[in-house]
Amino acid sequence: MPVTAVTTDAESLTMTLVADFAAPVERLWDAFTVPSQLSRFWGPPGWPATFTHFDLTVGGRARYRMVSPRGEASHGGWEFLSIDAPHRFDVLDGFLNENGEEFEGMPSMRVTFVFESTAEGSRLVNTTYFESTEALEQMVEFGAVEGSTLAFNQLDAVLQDLREYAQGKGTQTEILSDTHVRITRLIDGPRELVWRAHHEPELVRQWMLGPDGWQMTTCEMSTTVGDTYRLAWEPERGTEGEPFGFDGEVLLSEAPRRAVTTEHMTGTDFPSTVNDLSLYEEDGATLVTVLVEYPDKDTRDMVLATGMADGMEQSFQRMEREVLVR
Repeated sequence: MPVTAVTTDAESLTMTLVADFAAPVERLWDAFTVPSQLSRFWGPPGWPATFTHFDLTVGGRARYRMVSPRGEASHGGWEFLSIDAPHRFDVLDGFLNENGEEFEGMPSMRVTFVFESTAEGSRLVNTTYFESTEALEQMVEFGAVEGSTLAFNQLDAVLQDLREYAQGKGTQTEILSDTHVRITRLIDGPRELVWRAHHEPELVRQWMLGPDGWQMTTCEMSTTVGDTYRLAWEPERGTEGEPFGFDGEVLLSEAPRRAVTTEHMTGTDFPSTVNDLSLYEEDGATLVTVLVEYPDKDTRDMVLATGMADGMEQSFQRMEREVLVR
């Protein structure tokens, strides 16, 4: 993981994050100053950021919003105080309302971004300065340490060419916390078609089958928030196993880049998960990312033990063979 340390200092009223990367300092600078790249990691998993305005000049401002899997939005903004490319910039960072105005009662903070060359590549030293002990403690209680670590640990995928980062690695599973797992798979095809393959029944039926020997018997899809969906499978003759299915609700839909649904095993009292699907395209390839939120660690471990990732990998291979060859 890139982040090597996050420390808070009540005496100096600071929180400092240090992260190392196998990329030159100029590349790291671009990741923090090109809005389309910054949007890929600024929000922690489950709260992706979108920068709606970005004026990289002294006195200029940047604005962004982060949206949770359930559609709640958090808004923030920067005022650039100093810029020394590609080594450093300083901002005044604060919470905004949906109209872009400062959020009363929430602290503003001076934040420095320092980029240093190292023998292995580059280092980021990110320091946040607080006005009071109370403000520092408030941000820590909000989960700033964990959120910043999870966000900046997403940078490796941004700094590398997407195909170099993910091609040939198959379906990757990464445990982020007791209740969160991130699953990634590079698909060699355009995002629009990968989105359709996840939501159009005639395409879903062609690939979302898991191991060979299974068939889909129910495929009721929706991209409308508040609607429900149902999927069901059964083994073909000669294949062992019991029929099963999933149902859930659409929580968020932003075609063709993000969809969030609940997922519940039909006919059981098992708790539901929240599945956050995001699609990012680069050079004709699409990175599929599924962030799964489990109710607890035991449920997480039980699901992972089923070999879920292996079944997903076989399905993704089928998608590339059956759907994306068109």
